[in-house]
Parts: sequence; C-alpha cells; structure tokens
Amino acid sequence: MATDIMPAAAGNTAGEGTRAAVTRIAHPAGLLRFSTAGSVDDGKSTLIGRLLHDARAIFDDQLAAIESASRRRGETLNLALLTDGLRAEREQGITIDVAYRYFATPRRTFVIADTPGHAQYTRNMVTGGSTADLSIVLVDVRHGVVEQTRRHAAIAELLRVPHVVVAINKMDLAGFEESAFEAVRTAFAQLAGGLGLSDVTYIPISALAGDNVVERSTRMPWYHGPALLEHLETVPVAVAPTDASARLPVQWVIRTGSADPDYRAYAGRIEAGELHPGDEVLVLPAGRRTRIRSIETADGPLQRAAAPMSVSVRLTDEMDVGRGDTIAAVDSPPAIVTELVALACCLSDEPLRPGSRYLLKSASRTVPAVITAVEHRLDIETLARQPSPPFLDTNEIGLLRVRLGAPLAVDAYRDNRATGSFILIHPATNATVAGGMIEPQTFSTEPEKP
Repeated sequence: MATDIMPAAAGNTAGEGTRAAVTRIAHPAGLLRFSTAGSVDDGKSTLIGRLLHDARAIFDDQLAAIESASRRRGETLNLALLTDGLRAEREQGITIDVAYRYFATPRRTFVIADTPGHAQYTRNMVTGGSTADLSIVLVDVRHGVVEQTRRHAAIAELLRVPHVVVAINKMDLAGFEESAFEAVRTAFAQLAGGLGLSDVTYIPISALAGDNVVERSTRMPWYHGPALLEHLETVPVAVAPTDASARLPVQWVIRTGSADPDYRAYAGRIEAGELHPGDEVLVLPAGRRTRIRSIETADGPLQRAAAPMSVSVRLTDEMDVGRGDTIAAVDSPPAIVTELVALACCLSDEPLRPGSRYLLKSASRTVPAVITAVEHRLDIETLARQPSPPFLDTNEIGLLRVRLGAPLAVDAYRDNRATGSFILIHPATNATVAGGMIEPQTFSTEPEKP
C-alpha cells in the first residue's frame, strides 16, 4: 500500500483513532470493504445483523425468515442468523466460513466479510481481510485481549489493512462502565504499538442491544466518539495510487468489435498510476518499448485513465502481447524476478514444504513455481519467528522463498497490493493452497532496467 503510517499510540482518548498520514485517499463517499474478526462468541455475526437491521438494510422476507428461525430455536430475534447462513453453522452455533453481505446508506456502499473466530480458520480470516479497507476486531469487554485478538490484529498488519476498529462489545454486561472499556483499550493499544498498526479507533458497543452500532448510545455518556456506522461512513478509503508509476496487467486481448481487421486492444484494470495516449510504456516481462495509441472504454475514448479504472489500450507498434503481460510506465517499472521472498498463509490441508511444486498466479499472470525454503514460521500468540521449520501447516503463516519457472513483473506488497500478492495453485487439483505477500527482500538485488 502506498501510504505513510505512524505506529498506534497507547494514549488515545476514548473513541479517537491514531492518525495515519494517508497520502492518497478518496472522498468518503464510494465503496468500503470491511471484515469482522474476533474470538468465538464475541458477537461478530450479531454485530453485522444488528448493523443491517438498524440501518434498515434487511429485506422483509429475510427478516421474516430470521424471526421464524429464532422462534424454532426458542429465542427472541436472533440477528446473528442473518450471516450464519450455512445449516451446519446454525446447528453448531458458530461461523465456519466467510459470509459476505452487501448494503448501502445514502453516504456509502459496503461489502462486509464476516470471518470465523476459531483458530483453525485462520485461512478464512486471511481470505476475508485480503481485500479489506478496514477490519473490525471485536473484543468481549469481560475477557479483554485474548490469543485470537492478537491473531486477528497480527493478520490485519500482515495484510496491510489501512484501518482497524476495535469494537469493545458486550458493554451491557459490564454495566456500561468506562473503566472496563479503558482497560481493554489500553491493552489493545500496547499490542497495536508492538505490531505497528497504522490506524486504530476504539468504540464501546453492545451489539445485542444496538448501543453505538448505528446510533450513539445514551447509556455511555462518557464516550464522545462516533457510532460504528458513522465511522464506517466517513473513514477515508485509500485508493490505488494515481501518482505512482503506471501498472496495467493485461487480462484480455480484444480482436473483434471493430471494422478494422487489424484491430487489437489489451484490456485490464489499471492498478496504479495513470495512462495517456502518446505515453511511452514498457510491455513486461519482455521489456519491449512502445507508445499508447489510444485508450478506450465502453463509453468511448479517453485522454486520461487512472487507477482503478478498467480500460482497453491500443499500442502504436505491433508486438506479441497477451494475458499475463503488464503494461507499465518507463519510469520506475515493476521488477522482473525469477525468485520471490514472501509472507504466506497455508490455505490447504496439505502442508507447504520445500520442494513442493505449484502454479503461482499474480495479477493476470500464471507461472510454474517451486518452494525452495521455509525461512520462518510466525507464532501468532507471541509474534516470535520460529526459524527454519520443516513446513507450514494449515492456517500457519511464515516466510517462503519461491523459485519461478518464468519471469514475473512484481512490486512489494506494501507498495501495491494487486501487483505484490499472489496465490499458489495445486497443478493437479487446481485448489488454492496458499496466499502470499511479496516482501521487499525480493528486491535486494537491483534489477536491470529494460
């Protein structure tokens, strides 16, 4: 991510988040993707249900189904059932997968990923947080910061999630006392400072009763910050950096739809920077130079296209360009590498071992890959690095060295999430076995300029 950050401060007042020097942000209106995480029974699904219910974002038939299901269970209205969509989840009373929900207010549109709380579903937390602009970490005020809280905070930092909200829940069971809130806030602030989390905001809530979820609560007069929804509607959202060097991974080659028999355009989404007709660009990984002839969309030609727009580009020279290539500005192009150093989370029941061969997909390009070493395993509870483990098991996170069977154009994940991340795919089953974030160590040797 192309932002400058400051570590979280332990001395925040209630409701105030540490301020990150985010250099490229969008207007508060638009789309916010956020994930929820917390320990089992901290109230994640109840919070999402309450948020949607009080924001009037539940359809009448959905509400009727929830009311009916609640009656069969001998309960009053159980809003957690809105996101606990799988029958097995309802029977067990836990969330075992990532449940996605969508809703909108007059100020913003939201995509919610409700991730599971059990330690064995760490991979689902990574899935839910990988595209998030903000992560809500729920903490039961009675239990405080526990192992899963540390796990979720560490994953948020590893994924470079720009904003973290610590929703200190079940304040009704603590008598809405400020001292109970402050004890948890202080403990989490110490954890955040050690991790270097970029932006942390603390909100006391009762998801069951709705206090400080959509409307500010009158039962906590000592809290002067926003309700959760108000914060979600106004938090600035980092966007793809338009002042960075351009990146356009090619997803599709367009040959039809024009009277010109020689028509050829290259379609994809701009992941950084901006492009203009006449710009000199590189086609990577081959490193050939050319210029942009035109930029086109369904609405017609453009004189300027910026991240994160989806466009098709025509080039002035005839050359072999296909899916998986990257069109980039000549200044500060991505590195062309055949070996990666990356933090990875094992998403498969099969451990990641040195010598294991996979397909690696980054942006639109897929290349053969082999794991050459597991440098360390991250202990989520202590945040210590365990050197040279024999493998990474399911849900474990560690540092890998990966050798590629073909050149790949990449950036560091901290600079660009789209061109700095990848997945590993089993070549026989096509299953996704790991997700990775490219580390700066990959570029310790300065690549030659094309």
